[in-house]
Amino acid sequence: MVPQTDEPGEALPRRLRELRTERWSGHSLTQRQLGTALGRHKPLSVALISSWENLSNPTAPPTRHLEAYALFFATERSVAQEPPRLLELGELNADELASRDDLLDELIELRNATRTGDSPGHHESAPTIGESSWRFPVDQDVTIVVAPVPAKEFATIPHTSPTDPDYVRLTRFSDLDALVELHGFIRAVNPINKIKFRTSDELRQDDYTSHLVLIGGVDWNEATRDIFRRYPMPVKQKTRLTTEDLGAFTVMENGSERSFEPTLTGDGDRRILTRDIAHFYRSTNPFNHKRTVTVLNGMFSRGTFGAVRALTDVRFRDRNEEYVQDRFGGSDTFSILTQVDVVRGRVLTPDWTNSGTRLHEWPVAEAEGKPENQ
Repeated sequence: MVPQTDEPGEALPRRLRELRTERWSGHSLTQRQLGTALGRHKPLSVALISSWENLSNPTAPPTRHLEAYALFFATERSVAQEPPRLLELGELNADELASRDDLLDELIELRNATRTGDSPGHHESAPTIGESSWRFPVDQDVTIVVAPVPAKEFATIPHTSPTDPDYVRLTRFSDLDALVELHGFIRAVNPINKIKFRTSDELRQDDYTSHLVLIGGVDWNEATRDIFRRYPMPVKQKTRLTTEDLGAFTVMENGSERSFEPTLTGDGDRRILTRDIAHFYRSTNPFNHKRTVTVLNGMFSRGTFGAVRALTDVRFRDRNEEYVQDRFGGSDTFSILTQVDVVRGRVLTPDWTNSGTRLHEWPVAEAEGKPENQ
């Protein structure tokens, strides 16, 4: 059989139709059934579903709808009862989560191919990164700073001696997920710039006057503590004095204090993090006002990783960048306190266009002198 070949614009609508009619044997869905399931309390119209499947004049669904497609078709449990329903992400098991991620990546690639005119999988012209808070002038260095792993924890990690044949230098670095993600992204956006990363106790004189990017909170990262001492702002991070302490971010406004704590649930003797609190802060560098300082920190490492992903995740970075520009454009200093959901150990990227995700913003919105989310 000769494999089906599509024009770039046809691949996505054809795949969406195949999912609806052929994903599961005996479960071909009508466009109305699918629209009702994907829309949950606000069904999507038959005309909208039809436009996404139209080969001659296709309309590419926005990311949130592709996410719904991937979630729905990740598991046959979606059609196990009548009417078909869209499960919550937390209801998926490990295999279903993997299926959902693979399907979402496929659909996004097909949509990107539709926009660029390339065939799916064609990468001679890599997708470009649009406006980014992580793009800097070509002659300006960037220094990413993480905390060193504290001595007590470091002593329990194998292969930490430089004389060990299996020695790995990065075992000294905390928040490795966040560091690897952000370093790779900043390098991609700034291919000519010098991008360094160091632990906070390794900082050199010239590092302080570069663009500083501080990963991790006040518990371990002394550079973060130092920056926050130098900048008066309404958001503070409470130090976690013990491993049992949840810590919190606090906000002081109009003489009253609000507290935002992460959420953990019990599972036998374990505590499972289901929602962290994270902070994204950008301002001028106090040591060089022609450079910036950015702080990305959570109460736990999962929250820190979520703060990083907000502006690196291909599915969310464009909408979050647009929100930042619309909300804070023209301001040298801004702060977003956000919740970061964690499902089965997986960090979900915060969507800043969703007002329920943003817990606090600073400076306050101009209208009535109140934060926009209140």
